[in-house]
This record gives sequence, structure tokens and C-alpha cells, in this order.
Amino acid sequence: MIDLSRAGKSDVAAFNASCFCLPLNRPALDAAIIADTAIPDMATLLMGRPNLFAGTGVFLAREDLNAMLDQVHAIEAAAELLAFQCAALSRADCAVANLQPATRGAFMGYDFHITPDGPRLIEINTNAGGAFLVRALGEAVARSGAPGFVPFAPGRFEDRIYEMMLSEWRRAGRSGSPRTLAIVDEAPADQYLYPDMLLGQATLNRAGIETIIIDAGGLSLSSKGLMADGRIVDMVYNRLTDFALAAPVSETLRAAFLRDQVVVTPAPRHHALFADKRNLAFLSNNAQVRAWGLAPHHADTLAQLPETVIVTAGNADLLWAERKRYFFKPAGGFGGCAAYRGDKLTRRVWNDILGARYIAQSFVPPPVRQVSTDAGPAQLKFDIRVYTYAGDPLLLAARAYQGQTTNFRTPGGGFAPVVVTDV
Repeated sequence: MIDLSRAGKSDVAAFNASCFCLPLNRPALDAAIIADTAIPDMATLLMGRPNLFAGTGVFLAREDLNAMLDQVHAIEAAAELLAFQCAALSRADCAVANLQPATRGAFMGYDFHITPDGPRLIEINTNAGGAFLVRALGEAVARSGAPGFVPFAPGRFEDRIYEMMLSEWRRAGRSGSPRTLAIVDEAPADQYLYPDMLLGQATLNRAGIETIIIDAGGLSLSSKGLMADGRIVDMVYNRLTDFALAAPVSETLRAAFLRDQVVVTPAPRHHALFADKRNLAFLSNNAQVRAWGLAPHHADTLAQLPETVIVTAGNADLLWAERKRYFFKPAGGFGGCAAYRGDKLTRRVWNDILGARYIAQSFVPPPVRQVSTDAGPAQLKFDIRVYTYAGDPLLLAARAYQGQTTNFRTPGGGFAPVVVTDV
């Protein structure tokens, strides 16, 4: 039995870095998930994703969890400020970014690195995938009787997912509840997180919302509204990475959204307010958020955010000279695509960065977790994701990996359950 009852934050970090504890038996966990879900082809899908789940759980001090939630609340408060909204939305496609403004965005994801000085926000995502997989993983681990495993559990997950979708529906001005919801992505069956969509479909079906999964290109418009497979779609759980619904594949969904024929969550507005990484330059500028009227206690909390600046021709020379201090990310990027550690930048890549829209964020080294793999022991990096709705936590997950950014290519890496210690 793992006893962290008298551990401090440094002890938790030491456990993560050196303890071969909380090992996860992947075949047994897969079998439990398959048995629970009764989804056809789930066994094949999980088998084809060997690095979906990590080989271990991750420890998190409750003090750090509380600090993470404080940062989430401060960011959500900042996003309510009219001045912040004007600044953020000035860069967005207002035709879609101003639609259904009362909605909050389903499955927000706040990603953190844990440091000796507390958690540091790395980025925000508006269509953070994986929550249903992480929940299934956590339930399977808990039932397996793993010694010392008490996962973070913020409440009735399935009920809260239904309540989240119902809240979005009503915030968009609808009454009653949606009859048909579509989980929409581009070629969803080809996506790595397709099993997550299947679990989401099953969850929402059990809640009484008829749910389908469909390629964005399979949507159509009629006099009745947005259609999919011959059914009227009332609501879309949007998994597209075309955040502004500007690509040809999103044309039909965009048209229905513009006509208010469908409720969309997360929507372009949510990405513009939260996940456009240029907003981190606002949020990490304490003088700016105070001038905009953010409450002092929230501003104090945001002082913990890593310094972030927008890369421009005016600061290019300085940023190149100081590049080892920064991590460079595309403003509209996701999943670590085209993101670079400054100490690994070449002149060629730097010139590409200057020709695109990038931010430079102070580099925050990720924490590490010891894990056993078929090739022997390995020390993997990890981050902690908080899935939220309207600022309230839905779920925690860790993502273990090797390389510059999170990925699902690392043996022993992938989604990991989080054990919160009361220190």
C-alpha cells in the first residue's frame, strides 16, 4: 500500500520521478473497458492503439490541484471581461464568433506542468479529446483493486456530461432537451481518439440523447435544418480542429450555425476567447488584466502564468537571441503540431515561424514519471489536463510521453489516471 498521508509536495514529485508504483496492466484494463462498454470493434480499436494508456498512474498533490483550479477560475473570469473579449474577438471571424454567445464550451481542457513552485499553465484547448477514455480507464483501474489507487473523482461523470450538454442547449436559447446530437469530426473513424467518440456516443445515448458520429462532409441542409443520415441534428458536439469552421469540409455545419439551425459546442467563439494562444499574452500580462478590471485576487493568480509574447518582426531579433528561454507555438495550433523548443530551433525553422502566427512562451520543464516498459525502466515527461465546463472540473488526466510535446507514440506513455494526495 502506498502511503502519502505524511508526504509533502517534494515527496510527491520524488514518487513520480523514482517510484515504480501504481503499475497498470494494460491487457486487463482493456478487457475491463471492453466488457463495460459492449461496443463492437472496441477490442480491435484498443489493440491498434498500444500507446493510448500509460503504464502507470501519476501522483498530484492536492495543493497543486487547488492552485490549478484557481488558475482556471481566474482565466474564466478574465474571459468574461468586455475589454478582454473585444481584444480576443478582434482577431476572430465575427460572423461565427459572435453566435450563441451565452454558451460556455463543452470539454474545455487546461494543460499544466507541475513545478517546485506550483503548477504552470501550458495551454488551453477547446475541444480537448479523451475524457471518455480517461473516465473508462479510471473506472477500470479502481475496480481492479490496484493498491493505493484512489483516483480523483469530482462527481457523477455521466450525469454531469448530460447536464453540460443540456446547459449548452438552453444557453443557446432552446427549451426542452436536444433529440439528436451529432459528434462531428473529419473522417472520425480514422481519428486516433475514435474510441473516445464511441464512448461519448454510448454515454449520451444512455442519458436519453440520441447520438450519432458523423464526418462533417456527411452533413446536409434541408428546409428542416441540419441533417445527418436522414435525421434532423439539433446539436453538434464539435471535434473538428477547423476551429473557425472556415474549411470546405465545415461548410455545411457553418451554414447551419449561421442560420441558428443547430447548437454547436465547442464553437468558434470558445476557441477565439480561450484557445487562441495569442490570448496567453494578455493573460500573462498582469498590468493589462488589472487595467481591464480583473479582480485583484484573480490577477494575483494569473501572475503565475508563464510569460508569453506574440512573435512579431519588431521582437524577432530579441526572441532569437533569447530563444533558449522559450517554447514557440503556432497561435492556432493543437496537439503539439509545429511547436518547437527554442534551444532546438534552426534558422530555417525560425524563418518559417516569422512567416506564420506564433507565440513565444517561457519554457517550463515538464515533470517526470518513472515507468516500466518492455524495454526496461524509462523516465517519461508528463502534463496534467483538467477537463472543465464553465470553470468547474469534470475530470483529471495525465499524459505521459517522450519528445518535445505530448503524443501517443511513446512506449509506456499515453493517458494516465491521476491520484490526488491530501498533502
